[in-house]
Formats: sequence, structure tokens, C-alpha cells
Amino acid sequence: TASGSGTARCGEVRAMGMEKMWTVEELAEFAGVSVTTLYHWRWEGKGPKAIKVGRFLRYPEANIQKWLEMLGRGVA
Repeated sequence: TASGSGTARCGEVRAMGMEKMWTVEELAEFAGVSVTTLYHWRWEGKGPKAIKVGRFLRYPEANIQKWLEMLGRGVA
């Protein structure tokens, strides 16, 4: 990466054709809910699908978009 840290920044990731992976904190802020609520939704099988990256949860942007579309249709 340009920073030399081994971690690609958002712009670099998109340039490589990969989508942004949101953190729990980023999604919580965006959705206006607490991090605890996101973990609770995950336990209940609600909310966008997350994946584990090491020991961390990440939300692929496409999964967030699908979830928002389902909310708009009253499905989620």
C-alpha cells in the first residue's frame, strides 16, 4: 500500500475492484444504532450479513445495500 502499513485504504481497495468492508462502528453510526444493537441483530439473524475477518466482524457494502433494499420493501 501507499502507506506501507500493509493495510489498503478505502480508495485503494476500490481501485483494486474490491468493495469497502464496513466496521461495526461505522455501520452503527451510519444506521443510527448502537454497536450492541448490531451484535444483537446478528445473534437474532437480523440486519445485514457480516463476515469474520480474523477476529473482527466486517460488513461488505453490497450486504448493507441488500439489507437497506429489504428494509425499503418491508422484508427485513
